[in-house]
Parts: sequence; structure tokens; C-alpha cells
Amino acid sequence: MIDRHNSDLVLIVDDVPDNLSVLHDALDEFGYTVLVATNGEQALQRAAQALPDIILLDALMPGLDGFEVARRLKADPATSAIPIVFMTGLTETEHVLSAFQAGGIDYVTKPIRPMEVLARIAAHVQGARERRQARNALDAFGHATLSVRAADGRVLWQTPLARQMLLAHEVGDGQQLGEAVLDWLQAQAVVHATGGRPQALTLARHGKRLTVALHEASAASGGASGGEDEWLLVMSEASDESTIEALGLAFRLTAREAEVLYWVVQGKTNRDIGEILGTSPRTVHKHLEHVFEKLGVETRTAAAGLAMARVRQLAATR
Repeated sequence: MIDRHNSDLVLIVDDVPDNLSVLHDALDEFGYTVLVATNGEQALQRAAQALPDIILLDALMPGLDGFEVARRLKADPATSAIPIVFMTGLTETEHVLSAFQAGGIDYVTKPIRPMEVLARIAAHVQGARERRQARNALDAFGHATLSVRAADGRVLWQTPLARQMLLAHEVGDGQQLGEAVLDWLQAQAVVHATGGRPQALTLARHGKRLTVALHEASAASGGASGGEDEWLLVMSEASDESTIEALGLAFRLTAREAEVLYWVVQGKTNRDIGEILGTSPRTVHKHLEHVFEKLGVETRTAAAGLAMARVRQLAATR
């Protein structure tokens, strides 16, 4: 049943006045606040200014068409989470696919049936409101969470802390995931689809460790905007800087040698360490040879044992 008592804001974009009039009257009768735009440029301006709860967007308009309007809205972090329902007389598969690829969450066909549109809006606005409340809660509690599209790494929304971590660890620019995280995400999406358990990603930079984990697929949870290719990522950060620095000082290691020894202590293989530090297993092996020489040992186990003992000694004297 459609709620007649709400104050949700709907932006209707159509270049045909009769279409605008029919939809405006129907939405107004059911208690929605309605804005209208008659072309693509006007739609972008009003969406950015008013941040509507949902947009009804005509696919084919002179000048800037609906597909391009949707792409621009989704590329802007301020408007990327707004659900877009396309209105189109085109039902061929390629046009429907274009609507979803541009960022649409749904579509209705012309001639428009107001009651169908009202039902679609009610469902999508409720879902968008719940997701917005969840994001606001994450912001308030300082969680580093973001929603991304696996196909191209597009960041659909993010908490302030998530953006800060992406930039600090150079694994994204706030709009796009970096290559390392995107490659991991696409691989884990396949693992999830085949019934496996996705593994977290750990990256190290400047003595800090960033862990990225898949929280849940949007196909199961509704996602940031309902797409089946959207994933929720949760990031956490830990500092290994003091321990790495202590290892370097204790054994006269270079910064990179100290990092390699630290991860050996954590039980990581050369391949693991290479992935964490962004280098090859062969390079890790070379560093490890120097570490063995400086510590006077011949095995990983001996190096790890000596390193842990020395760190405990240093900690006891502080």
C-alpha cells in the first residue's frame, strides 16, 4: 500500500510537458514534494542543489540524454547514491542494458501508468532511506566503509574515514579504487559467486597496515543503489611502525629489511610479503638474504625467534 503521508522529494526529468503534468499531479496527490526539469543540464543542476530522494529520468531527450545525465549523477559523490528510475518507450535489450549500465536502479515504459510509477517509487525510496540511515550511522561511529562497483572500481559512496584511508594508503582517489584493491575485489567476487569464503586483503605502507574485507554483496543486501555488481568494503588500519623501527635499530637493518623481517615474524611467505609490500617474491628473497647475514642465522624460524626475543628485550627496558 502506498503511503499518502510522506515528504519525500522526487525530481522528474522529461522534455514533454504532458508527461511532466501527469506525473506531477499523481505524485503531488500522494504527498510527494515534486521538482521538474525539462532538459539534462537543468536536471543536473536541480539534483545537485536539492538532492532528491529519487529521480524519474526520461531516457531520450534533445541535447544531454538521460543516459549521460545518469552517468554524470553517478560520477558525482554528492548525487551518486540517489536512485534513478528511467522512463523510456524503448524496451529493446540494448536500451534496457544501457539504462542499468548508466546507473539506473529500475525502469518504467511509456506510456506512463501513474500507479505503477508510484508503487516503484515507494519501494525504491524506502530502500534508499534505509541505506542512507545506515551510512549516516557509519559516519557517526567513524567506520571506514565504502560501496564500490566491481566491474570498474567506481566508488559509489564512502564514509569520510574510508576516503581518508584510501588516500593515505594510495589505494584509491575517493572516486575510483586503485588497481591492487580492484584486482583483489574482482577475484573475491568470483570466490563468493562459487560458494567460497572471500579472504581479506592486507597492504602495508610506511609502517601502517591496511586491511580490506568484503562485508556483504549488495545482491544479498540491496547494495548502495540496488545493482548486483556492488559490494560493501570495510577497512581497518593498524600501525606496525614502532615494531618495525625497533627491529631496524636492533639489527642495523634498512627500513625495507626491517619490514620483511617483521612479516617473517608474522608467518608470511615470500609471496605474501611481496603482495603486502608491493614487490616481487624474488626481491623479498634478496632482502631476506641480507637479513639472515646481519642476524647471523640461516633459517626463517631462527630469524623470527631472534627477532621476537630482541623486541621483547627492548620492550622490557622502556
